[in-house]
Amino acid sequence: MTDRKSHWESIYRDKSPLEVSWYQQEPALSLELIRQAGVAPDAPIIDVGGGASVLVDRLLALGYTDLSLLDLSARALDCARRRLGASAERVEWLEADITAFQPGRRYALWHDRAVFHFLTTADERQRYVQTLQRALVPGGHVIIAAFAIGGPTRCSGLDIVQYDADRLMGELGPGFALQSTRAEAHATPGGSTQQFGYFLIRLTAG
Repeated sequence: MTDRKSHWESIYRDKSPLEVSWYQQEPALSLELIRQAGVAPDAPIIDVGGGASVLVDRLLALGYTDLSLLDLSARALDCARRRLGASAERVEWLEADITAFQPGRRYALWHDRAVFHFLTTADERQRYVQTLQRALVPGGHVIIAAFAIGGPTRCSGLDIVQYDADRLMGELGPGFALQSTRAEAHATPGGSTQQFGYFLIRLTAG
């Protein structure tokens, strides 16, 4: 965990959030799937690995009032805090490794864009899923966005695991039901294209 944290701290030390390959000016697909999930504006939402993403900004602007942002990198969280200014007080900030995170509450929606695909061992993925099950309310929703089959095989100097719906649902197990899928050709700040899959999933048991 320490090595992983050091890696991501160095990424945010050496690059602006606007320069990292996963930067999105508008998280359109994430917002579409959050709307599709139908969570109430006051329902608790957690953005896992949200880092310096602007998703939290957009959710605040849309009237969502119970937002938590989790990231391994303190530097990434600080970027988002500074950008939000006074609005940062409306967000719960969580600095943690998702494979060791102990949720202190339950959430109606869990959003993860580009974290799960970095978990390259079965043990890491199992711990993630166990945390997810503890963190969601019964019937809660999950949005996971990951590199698609045929997409990148590495990112930020790290190996990743590619996913389609069958592979992802096989990792999550029978307590989850797939609701919707989307595909995205993400244009990176460097001018390349990365193929992502987005998956809206509901917890059916837990």
